[in-house]
Amino acid sequence: LESKGLTLAGEASRAVLARRLAFDLTGLPPSPEVVQDFLADPRPDAVDQLVEVLLAHPGYGERWGRYWLDLVRYCDTMEEWAETIGPTYPYRDWVIDALNRDLPYDQFIQLQLAADQIPGTPSVDRAALGFLGMSPSYWKELQLPVEIIKSIVSDEVEERVHTISSTFLGLNLACARCHDHKYDPLTNLDYYAMAGVLSNTKASDVALAEGVDAEQVVQARKSVKSLDAELQKVAKSDKQEDMAKAQELRDKLQQAKSVVGYDSLLTPGVKDARLEVRPADGGAHGSKIVFESELKDAAIEIRGNPNKLGASVPRRFISVLAKPQADSGAWIGGSGRLGLAHALTSESKDLVARVMVNRVWKHHFGRGLVDTPSDFGRQGELPTHPALLDDLSYRFIEQGWSLKWLHREILLSAAYQRQNQLPSESDPELRYLSAYPRRAMDVEAWRDSILQVTDRLDGKFGGPSQDLNSESNTKRTIYGHVRRREI
Repeated sequence: LESKGLTLAGEASRAVLARRLAFDLTGLPPSPEVVQDFLADPRPDAVDQLVEVLLAHPGYGERWGRYWLDLVRYCDTMEEWAETIGPTYPYRDWVIDALNRDLPYDQFIQLQLAADQIPGTPSVDRAALGFLGMSPSYWKELQLPVEIIKSIVSDEVEERVHTISSTFLGLNLACARCHDHKYDPLTNLDYYAMAGVLSNTKASDVALAEGVDAEQVVQARKSVKSLDAELQKVAKSDKQEDMAKAQELRDKLQQAKSVVGYDSLLTPGVKDARLEVRPADGGAHGSKIVFESELKDAAIEIRGNPNKLGASVPRRFISVLAKPQADSGAWIGGSGRLGLAHALTSESKDLVARVMVNRVWKHHFGRGLVDTPSDFGRQGELPTHPALLDDLSYRFIEQGWSLKWLHREILLSAAYQRQNQLPSESDPELRYLSAYPRRAMDVEAWRDSILQVTDRLDGKFGGPSQDLNSESNTKRTIYGHVRRREI
């Protein structure tokens, strides 16, 4: 700032700062009582105390959960042909709760990739597997030949590789599907090493209650649906044989419903299984899909063509980020999801931390230190303040990956607490933060604020989504129904 001869804006008034902090941390305006108490607070650490109050507010997880859900393509209604049957909202609620309890970010990542494979993880945390369980599923018309269905499956894997690499690493590994990345040190082999993990991963419902087998519950519910339809056909008949058949069906229904956890909540997650596309049985036209329990590495698809295969690539981490002494055992025992989860938070922790620090900075100042938050590669923008990004990222890890610590560090800075001012000629985009940049309120905060100031906001946490077009829906916007496909 000094070298550019920039004049610093003064400190924002306490009234302005209270509103800025409340909207940034909770997405809601501060109550009149909070503002009055803050204005009257003579303590030198009054701002610190207000930040603590807002970080402890349940609205914090709801506000910041939205940013994460947008990154991981959250939706309440998936494709009608999706393989899972449970609702997706437990993942959304898990994210909000994890942020509110300040779950360390490295654990936040690990649970979303491998909650079912981390020893000692409570069943309730399997909701985190919705990160992969909600992955888009593309329609596979099995009347089509094997070659076409294989291409569709390969496209699904590419989408998952892209989401993982761009969300956590700020890199687009999917660009290396057909050849080595043209700009970044990501190889074709790196792509298929990660693709092997995801091609051994199947969308599958998971149970959130201890001792419940989700697969058994799913099969029982399918049986009940089939038996119930059959019962409806014979229940109205007076014929003796139909009456006997009806009683037999009722007995089978009762038996199916006796499965442990039959009425328990299931939600989309994943399990280890390998998808195979094969010709239809009996020489018939078309294809069939089979899931195998025997896992194996992915083969290189030459020029991205799954019907023209090269050598298999062992499941492993991205070579340019991998540490030579890293344990490879976690990649072998299953799909490799556990190995990937550990590698992200250990071997590439410096990059993972930078990407997340930049995302948090972006939502506090309107733009990141790196202006391309999901592309830290050579096609992305260089950081405007690399030393600051390094410093925050290093200390973020040192502070136990605490996101709430990171918020405090940013919000208690002089840069954050400056007045709004119009940009100067020396800093036309306020990239040097000589003043606090003016920002538009997003529609979610706008709707929630209208509900709050009119005393209509329903503050209940979580649960099934509600239609945002319904006048009776007064819950926060994050609980509004999100459809992947328009109906």
